[in-house]
Amino acid sequence: MSAHEITLPAPAKLNLFLHITGRRDDGYHTLQTAFQFIDSADILHFSLRHDGQLTLSPDIDGVLSADNLIIRAATALREATNCTLGANIRLDKRLPMGGGLGGGSSDAATTLLALNTLWETQLNLNELAALGLKLGADVPVFVHGHAAWAEGVGELLTAIEPDEPWYVVLTPEAHVSTAEAFRHPLLTRHSEAIKLRDLNAGVTRNDFEKVVRTLAPAVDEALHWLTQHGVAKMTGTGACVFLACSSQGQAADILSASPVNGFICRGQNRSSAHTALDHWLRMHRI
Repeated sequence: MSAHEITLPAPAKLNLFLHITGRRDDGYHTLQTAFQFIDSADILHFSLRHDGQLTLSPDIDGVLSADNLIIRAATALREATNCTLGANIRLDKRLPMGGGLGGGSSDAATTLLALNTLWETQLNLNELAALGLKLGADVPVFVHGHAAWAEGVGELLTAIEPDEPWYVVLTPEAHVSTAEAFRHPLLTRHSEAIKLRDLNAGVTRNDFEKVVRTLAPAVDEALHWLTQHGVAKMTGTGACVFLACSSQGQAADILSASPVNGFICRGQNRSSAHTALDHWLRMHRI
């Protein structure tokens, strides 16, 4: 591959739990959560342009190019560094949209990582994460690229090393508006803050689960079915639900019996985007 081109994955994430602990004066909610990446990902292809133009293909239904997080991330990086270069960007969209897997945020983070390299803008991860936070609360964890305990609005990150099991992830046919979920009267907004050690003690939950099960019967049905096989959880504000399994075979067997579409994947504490970027750097900058 040319030094003027780079291809990187944009991995999905799972929220191993999600508690809403309060609400700030600016309207943003404070939270506690634990992020872990999985090996399912969108794929992004970048090629350098010297004329300053930014292109994104293919078009995504219902999303204007200028509103897409990929273009917004590229524009933010260019403006922050006074860069005059551009890029052709091609998205191979593999993750379901609106499922709570963080696909859009991950796409934005991979864009920042890739173009910071291609454009040689030389921002460090903290600087890239600060840019990413302006795009979305989940973007910084993808920029830093390590499983993390998160607080604040999701930007205060502490690296963690949870087990990396196989997961079965079900993708019920439902779209849940994040804004609607946050506004819903059933949402618990003052969960008591917990400690990192509580993550493995079974005292966690997803505060949005009750809301989403009410708003989206398909999510309720998927959780009800998956719970027969273990401790099923919902990620983010839904709609995807998941279950940690003891082996790839167990995950495959559960998925094959599921009445709901889905996929199996492996948990990863290091983002595949960072692994691929390290490989690219070794190939081109030895």
